[in-house]
Amino acid sequence: MRRDWFSKALLKWYAQHGRHDLPWKKPLSVYRVWVSEIMLQQTQVSTVIPYFARFMASFPSLESLANAPLDSVLQHWAGLGYYARARNLHKAAKCLVNDFAGIFPKDVTTLSSLPGIGLSTAGAIIAQAYNLRAPILDGNVKRVLCRFHGIKSWPGEKKVHDKLWELAEYHTPKQQAADYTQATMDLGATCCTRTKPSCELCPLQKHCAAFSQQSQAQCPGKKPRKKLPTKQLYMLCAQNQHGELLLQQRPLKGIWAGLWSLPEFTDESAIVPWLNEFLGTSGAKLTALSPILHTFTHYHLTILPRLITIRKKAIKSQSNLSWLNNDALAQRGLPAPIQKLIATIR
Repeated sequence: MRRDWFSKALLKWYAQHGRHDLPWKKPLSVYRVWVSEIMLQQTQVSTVIPYFARFMASFPSLESLANAPLDSVLQHWAGLGYYARARNLHKAAKCLVNDFAGIFPKDVTTLSSLPGIGLSTAGAIIAQAYNLRAPILDGNVKRVLCRFHGIKSWPGEKKVHDKLWELAEYHTPKQQAADYTQATMDLGATCCTRTKPSCELCPLQKHCAAFSQQSQAQCPGKKPRKKLPTKQLYMLCAQNQHGELLLQQRPLKGIWAGLWSLPEFTDESAIVPWLNEFLGTSGAKLTALSPILHTFTHYHLTILPRLITIRKKAIKSQSNLSWLNNDALAQRGLPAPIQKLIATIR
């Protein structure tokens, strides 16, 4: 097999079957490609498209994103998950404007030094926006390379990860960088899928080790299973006579950083004293609502909501608490499970 067979087969397939109508390519700009690549980290294209459209409507340029309040950026991200991506996007926008005069670097090393941009993302941005040769190694590409070369180990192992980078570098052609990069991602997303791959439609089938050995299900190997711990939290749904909810902005580090959520407690008995301390409310009666289950990357969370209706009172000595009506809620970034919980009481 010639060295360029892989890339030529992929490019030919892409010309006929690739995704040519992705919204971040019409019109094409490095800013739009960058935003899409950050959104696409661990998220499917079909999920990203409506979020991307809303994001571009509100932040059509790098400068508009850099100058926007973080609250507004997080509000547009609510529901996409992995909120560190949004915070890093905002940080990187400010850095690009302040330190790079609003110009995106054209080399992988410099671009990957910005918040939230790793080597693969930097390569994807440079290849697609500038049509410059830059290997990538996202999840789809890892799967394609593992199957083509018959690699049954888990790509998260360092030696396997390093080997895949070598293969990505080996196969990436000097010409048609933008098309080739999109082709590798498209093949993994639409043909060489995680389960039930469409091998009969794959342009790489002729020389694919996994296909010849019928080992598609074993390539790549799966991450060793680790049982996730379970945590539980009580969340306070406090509403007043005006229909406003009491929300609390979370710290800028940790889970749901910077988003607005409900006050949380590890012990139910702490809720009433807390209400008395910050709102001057005593004798409050709590109503238990149905639990909500949510899974993070590292643990399962059981949310135990407690509902209370009280007269609106001034908030004492805690600036990250606020009474919010429906219009104000719509302008704040709320985690998806909190949106779900609020919807049950509105």
